[in-house]
Amino acid sequence: MARVILHVDLDAFFCSVEELKNPSLAGNPFIVGARPEQRGVVASASYPARALGIRSAMPTARAVRLCPTLIIVPPSHDDYSEASERVMGLLREAAPVVEQVSVDEAFLDVSDDPRGGQELAAALQARIRAELELPTSWGVATSRLVAKIATEVGKPNGLVVVPPGDEPAFLAPLPVGMLWGVGPKTRARLEELGVRTIGDLARQPPERLRQALGDHGPELASRAVGRDDQPVVDSYEPKSMSSETTFSQDVRNGRELHRTLLHLTEEVGRRLRESGLAGSTVRLKLRWSDFTTLTRQAKVPQPTDQDGEIYRAAASLFDATWPKNKPVRLIGVGVSGLGAQQRQLELFDRGWEQDGRLMQAVDEIRARFGQQALQRAAHLRSPRAGRPSGSEES
Repeated sequence: MARVILHVDLDAFFCSVEELKNPSLAGNPFIVGARPEQRGVVASASYPARALGIRSAMPTARAVRLCPTLIIVPPSHDDYSEASERVMGLLREAAPVVEQVSVDEAFLDVSDDPRGGQELAAALQARIRAELELPTSWGVATSRLVAKIATEVGKPNGLVVVPPGDEPAFLAPLPVGMLWGVGPKTRARLEELGVRTIGDLARQPPERLRQALGDHGPELASRAVGRDDQPVVDSYEPKSMSSETTFSQDVRNGRELHRTLLHLTEEVGRRLRESGLAGSTVRLKLRWSDFTTLTRQAKVPQPTDQDGEIYRAAASLFDATWPKNKPVRLIGVGVSGLGAQQRQLELFDRGWEQDGRLMQAVDEIRARFGQQALQRAAHLRSPRAGRPSGSEES
């Protein structure tokens, strides 16, 4: 019996949520992201904006050049998280195995559902539209690979079904860049071989692909006919949490950079505690004026979700990396190696318990009265930075 895999994408998710909050945005070219003077990037673009060539991760200044009347909406990450949780809740009610792979994307294994993939996908699409007023696109196939590509083909607000056995014919006319594992460099190499579609790739002799791409070549040829046995795994554990900001003007003042680093650390620590997670590795990200980007990381003695421990590790990395007075365009901090929050007891050092109780109290006050209810003295002089930023693609 063939597997039945559904893939769902929330169409232009951040923008869709913003349209619910402000219906006047509907039908207009707009983006979610930082303003040009903050030197940020596009987190999400509405479909009218995409029709003008605007894409996620594009610098906002370039997006405005493409559309001078572009509307810019600041991100509301709490709203996006709440909407995502509601969608994923509906999916888990409907399917026994749901794998959330991002805030706006999931796979469902419904192989044992007697209704069939198309009927179930259509019902879920209609329910999410009716109850949550959010548009979705769906792909139905025998594998994750083909279901994901089917979703992309049907966007926006589509439902594409690829019956068992039709995978090679469905994939053949599509651009080779739509295939998992074909990035810009691989695509350029394939184009040198005359390979522009997935069908072109499927017709290549395995040895020719091996010579051009190594062991990756035959693997791509297998995917080109729809072969993918990867299971849908019923779990979602983020590999890392991070926060970063781009300064409106390059900053070379060490105290200001440390203040920003502390602010970003508090954001990451709060999100870790909300998720019940702790991390074993702290990562620093720096970008200079010429866009050179550096990352440095260090292990901490025990997995942590505490602002102080994360900040001390990040500040140590910063002090060892930043040449004094060198202008900084972007700074970020992240924590990886995540797992359930638990701590090995130490006989003499109990300071972490006090830190944990303090952070819990701070989180509770801020949740009740807002993020500005409690601030460190270091934050009273606001740095020249935008809000912590992220990105979304759909």
